[in-house]
Amino acid sequence: MYHQIAGRKLGRTTDHREAMLRNLVTSLIIHERIETTEAKAKELRKIADRMITLGKKGDLASLRRAMRSVRTKEALGKLFNEIAPRFTQRNGGYTRVIKYRNRKGDGATTAIIEWVEAGAPAKAPSAAAEPAEEKQS
Repeated sequence: MYHQIAGRKLGRTTDHREAMLRNLVTSLIIHERIETTEAKAKELRKIADRMITLGKKGDLASLRRAMRSVRTKEALGKLFNEIAPRFTQRNGGYTRVIKYRNRKGDGATTAIIEWVEAGAPAKAPSAAAEPAEEKQS
C-alpha cells in the first residue's frame, strides 16, 4: 500500500530527484521566475518556501541548513539579503504556481513558478501611495 507517503517521485531515483530540486531552487532564487513542468513546480514550492523561512530567521544555523539545498554562494547571499526580507510581513505562501501551456515535444503541462512579492521590497507600495494622495488634494 502507498498510504501516507508525501511527495512525488517524478520518475527519478532519490539522488537524482534531490539534485534536480536543489538545482531548481537555486535557479528560482537567481532568476526569481522559472518555467518547468507542473509536477516539478509543485514539489519545488515546498522547498522554496522552506528556504524563505530559513532566510527570514537569518541566524548561522539557518544559513548552514539553507546551504544544503542552495548550490551557489551568490544565490545564498541573494536569498538571505534580498529575497527573504521582502516576506517579513507574510506568514507563508511565498511562491505562486501558474499553469502555463503544454510543452510542444511531449505535451507535458508546464507551469511558471515565481515569488509572490516580485522584485519590490515590502515598503515600496506604501511609499508609492503617498504621492497619489498629495495629487488628489
